[in-house]
Amino acid sequence: RPSPEEALQWRDSLEKLLQNPYGLTSFRSFLRSEFSEENAEFWVACEDYKKTKSPVKMAEKAKKIYEEFIQTEAPKEVNIDHFTKAVTMKNLVEPSPTSFDMAQKRIFALMEKDSLPRFVRSEFYHELIK
Repeated sequence: RPSPEEALQWRDSLEKLLQNPYGLTSFRSFLRSEFSEENAEFWVACEDYKKTKSPVKMAEKAKKIYEEFIQTEAPKEVNIDHFTKAVTMKNLVEPSPTSFDMAQKRIFALMEKDSLPRFVRSEFYHELIK
């Protein structure tokens, strides 16, 4: 469990929140309660994808991420604009560690300006900083 001081830093830094295993778990629980957990799941999947070294594994993961989060009517479709979706699809013709960067940045920005402020006001967060 993080110290209240550590948890307080998350108010100003989604990055710190997402990099802390306890913070990520709390944030995901909160998002689940709001039915928007796919954003954090997508972010985590992209982070994992970027660490993939094998081109074969990378292609497999890219396909899985695309089918789960990007394609229209995907089970956990994230809310990205048509331009970002088109760029991402083009990037997947030859998967590279940066294939999902644009979409991941969009989702990060969405969580930062939308989900994080709500999380900070939530009971989930107030329990952590006590």
